[in-house]
Amino acid sequence: MIDWDDVRYFLAVARGGSVRAAGAQLGVNHSTVLRRIAQLEERLGAQMFEKLPSGYRLTAAGEEVLELANQMEASSHQLETRVFGRDQSVRGLLRVTLAPPIATHLLMPDFADFAHLHRDIEMEILSSGELANLTNREADVAIRVVYDRKTLPLNLHGLKGPEVFGGVYMSRDRLTAWRTGAPDPIRWIVISVHGVPEWASAGEVCTTGVPFRTTDAEAQIVAVRQGIGITTLPCFIGDADPLLVRVPGTDLHMYGTLWLLTQGETRKTKRVRLFTEFVSRRLAAYAPLLTGLSISRD
Repeated sequence: MIDWDDVRYFLAVARGGSVRAAGAQLGVNHSTVLRRIAQLEERLGAQMFEKLPSGYRLTAAGEEVLELANQMEASSHQLETRVFGRDQSVRGLLRVTLAPPIATHLLMPDFADFAHLHRDIEMEILSSGELANLTNREADVAIRVVYDRKTLPLNLHGLKGPEVFGGVYMSRDRLTAWRTGAPDPIRWIVISVHGVPEWASAGEVCTTGVPFRTTDAEAQIVAVRQGIGITTLPCFIGDADPLLVRVPGTDLHMYGTLWLLTQGETRKTKRVRLFTEFVSRRLAAYAPLLTGLSISRD
């Protein structure tokens, strides 16, 4: 009988193209990967991979096994999801995926409240720029800003939350200095991979220096607090920061709508239902902050 764990190692090598990449994905050393692949090859009586200078390439036999292995994986995920969906316990693991700024600047206090209310639920917050795959059970709940609802996969169940708006911000002290005629150049602060969005305008305060680039949102926020220049931020970050102010003459822009997403049978589990209902109520209360209507600054 074929060991499903051996098949998992086979899939990791086939997808990663190397033993090292597979080991990193599975959290094991390369010798373990090699051993599991050898076990599978011995069981099937065929060589699965050809080792090349560029990495591991599937043999003809490996190509055939890959198709069946993908089917095995899909069936395994389906089985796990259905069983998980019948679990009505409030004890166990709950994995939530969302963008880092939403976790850090908006919902972490609410996650703390939920964890306090449900002490037997082990929470894992996957705050990353990469979207975890709910279908493959990489996460149980996703909190995402979606611009077009039609882009949501049909197999996901969603609870619609408030709209999310962004604005153009600068340091309150820097604005005061600009109004008094300070000669220092005012730069656009941008995350390198994004640049200045088309909707953003400097308003009454014109940028006079070369861009200042960061690689992540936290560095971007610190840079604007330091008075380097102007940047775009979600209103729930910019309006909540007493050191920042909206740049006069600029408009808000809608990023999209917040959705709480779950998949198939997973959403029927008690801990997932408790969490989504809890966070949905909190998000509704945050609607004025998320839409930029909570305060008006000049």
